[in-house]
Amino acid sequence: MDQKDLKILYYLMENGRDKISDISRELDIPRVTVHERIQGMIKSGVIRKFTAVPDYEAIGLKFTAFIFVGFSANKKVSQRELAKKIAQMREVVEVHIITGQWDLLLKARGNTLKEIGDLVLDRLREMEGIEKTETVAVFQTVKD
Repeated sequence: MDQKDLKILYYLMENGRDKISDISRELDIPRVTVHERIQGMIKSGVIRKFTAVPDYEAIGLKFTAFIFVGFSANKKVSQRELAKKIAQMREVVEVHIITGQWDLLLKARGNTLKEIGDLVLDRLREMEGIEKTETVAVFQTVKD
């Protein structure tokens, strides 16, 4: 990847729905070049997918929380398997295997803080392999 690829990639990260001609004009790169480079980044896996990012408040998911998870090593489930199971939960929008005092970091969204609490108390803490959790509610998101 060179500087042109990076310029195009960063532009797409903010304005993914713009037409090739708009990107070309904005970045002062020929339209054919922009198209070929985007296709190259898709083919090489640099761009994994194009997706919609909703306004979560507008769709009723007003509350965000980060949940730290302590893994309890056992023979029934591995840390990677546990992370994959958690990732299937509708409320959980991100799952990260991390270093430090905690083993997993989750980002969850819900209609109410109670809904996030129910996720933690009734579902996560009941899962095989979860020893403990700590939940941090978000006051305001400045950049998502």
